[in-house]
Amino acid sequence: MPNRIKSSGADGLALQVTNSARSAGLVEEDSEGDATYLSDVRVFAFDHLLLVIDRNQVRTEDTAELVVAAAQDTKSMYRGIDATVQIAGNGYQVQLPPAVDAGFSEGDRAPCHSAPGVLAISRDDGTSAGADSARLAKDVVTIRNEQIQ
Repeated sequence: MPNRIKSSGADGLALQVTNSARSAGLVEEDSEGDATYLSDVRVFAFDHLLLVIDRNQVRTEDTAELVVAAAQDTKSMYRGIDATVQIAGNGYQVQLPPAVDAGFSEGDRAPCHSAPGVLAISRDDGTSAGADSARLAKDVVTIRNEQIQ
């Protein structure tokens, strides 16, 4: 079951992304499981889709390719905003400043797909637009994996 978008107080909306963040390399931990690195990310918003991209790990031209692919598929593009991966509870969350622009609200189910340096978060609202965003999230992951081969 996907995690749900949550309120993060004055910081706006966030999503718990512990396993996905580890898989994408957005966090590093020591042998005891304590965080030794938390990525600086940029969050890009599209209709029903958020791309979280590590600003240090993903090359600018690769970021551009991912953003263009998402914009062309959704025929939308909103803000791209710098954000952080943070320790939250027993795991990690990512702040999502442009989530409202993309149509996300607190409580929305938000499946998260990961690739090195990237999280693709879709809005699972049971509509065809939600299904399209889930497909696009998987496509973005495929593109990213091809970029690093």
